Amino acid sequence: MDISYILNELGEERENYFNAIAPPIVQTSNFQFKKVDEMRQTFKDEFKHYIYSRGINPTVDILRKKMAALDEAEDALVFNSGASAIFCAVLANVKSGDHILSVKEPYSWAQRLFNNILPRFNVSVTYIDGTSITNFEEAIRENTSIIYLESPNSFMFQLQDLRAISQLAKSKNIITIIDNSFCTPLYQKPITLGIDLCLQSATKYIGGHSDVVAGVLTGSHQLINKIFQSEYLNTGSGATPFHAWLLIRGLRSLPARLDRITHSTYQVVEAMKNHPKIERIIFPMDPSFPQYELAKKQMKNACGLFTFILKTDSLSKIEKFCESLHHVMMAVSWGGHESLIIPKCASMEAHEFDAKNPEHRAVRMYVGLESPEYIIADLTQALDKI
Repeated sequence: MDISYILNELGEERENYFNAIAPPIVQTSNFQFKKVDEMRQTFKDEFKHYIYSRGINPTVDILRKKMAALDEAEDALVFNSGASAIFCAVLANVKSGDHILSVKEPYSWAQRLFNNILPRFNVSVTYIDGTSITNFEEAIRENTSIIYLESPNSFMFQLQDLRAISQLAKSKNIITIIDNSFCTPLYQKPITLGIDLCLQSATKYIGGHSDVVAGVLTGSHQLINKIFQSEYLNTGSGATPFHAWLLIRGLRSLPARLDRITHSTYQVVEAMKNHPKIERIIFPMDPSFPQYELAKKQMKNACGLFTFILKTDSLSKIEKFCESLHHVMMAVSWGGHESLIIPKCASMEAHEFDAKNPEHRAVRMYVGLESPEYIIADLTQALDKI
C-alpha cells in the first residue's frame, strides 16, 4: 500500500462528513440506536460497532487504520500513552506462573511493570543481553510466554535480530512484543520480520509536535481483538478523539519531518565525532556502531537519536555542559520539533556516579527540526565551557 495513500486517504470517507478535507473530531461519549435488536447485536462485540467512545470512536478508527497499514499489520489499537500500550499488550498474554524474557534495561515503565506489578501475580522476568540469539535460546523456560524486545534500545541503542528471535519464539509458541519507538514504521517494520505485537510511543514522531501523549499497538486481528475485549476496555486506556485527530495531523508530515531530522542527525553526528571533548559517538547507522551490519539489514534508517560519551571524569563538568546549552533543551522524550538532550547522570545520585563507567558519562541527543548548523553551534559552545 502506497504511503501517500495511507497518510492522506486511508480510512477517510469524506462523503460521510460533508466532504471536509480534514476529518472531524467526533467528540462524543456514546452513540444512538433506533432499534433494540441493533443495540443487542452491538453489545455482543464492541470492536465491530460504535457504542461508547471508551472503545471504538470514528476519529480514532481513522488513525487505527492508518497505523495498522504503516506497520503492515492486520489491526491496531490507539492508547492514551505508550505505557498503556505496554501494560495491555503484556497483561493480555500472561497468566499466573508464567515467565517473561526481556532485553535488559527496557523503557522504564516496562521495567516497573515487570519488577513491581507482575511479581504480585506470580509472573517472573529474566533480563538478558539481547544482542545475541544464544542468550535467548539459553534463557527460555518451559513457562516462558512472552519475549519482550526494544530494538534499538532508547539510550545505548542495542539491537536484537528480530527475524531470528521471531523464528525461535514461534517454534516454542511464545508471543513476541517489541517497542519500535526509535524507528517508527517508516524505518523498521517488525511485523514483517515475524514479530507478533509492535508498539510505539506515538507521543514522539507520530505526533511530532510535543503536544500529545499516546501509544499505538499493532498486530494480527486475533491478538488485537483479544486485547481490546479485555485489557483495553477494562483499563479505559483508549486515546481520546481529540488526541487521535492530533496524531492524524502529525502523520501528514511524518515523512517530511523524518527526512529532515535524519539528514540533520547525520550532520550533527559527523561534527561531534571528532570533537576533542567527546570520547565516542553511539549511533546505529555509523560504521563504528558494533551492530552496524544488523542495523543496515533490518532498519531502513535511523532517526534523530544518538548518544555521545563525554571525555571527562567530572560529574560537575557533565552538568555544566548540559546547563550551558542555549537552544538545545534538557528534557525527556524525543520526536518533536525541538532538539533535546538527557544526561545519564540525571537518573542517579551524585554518589553513584562512576567516571570509569562510560554510560555514566553518556548524554543522549535528539536532533529536531532546527538547522544542523544551529544545533552544532550550540553544542560546540557548551562543550567549550568544560
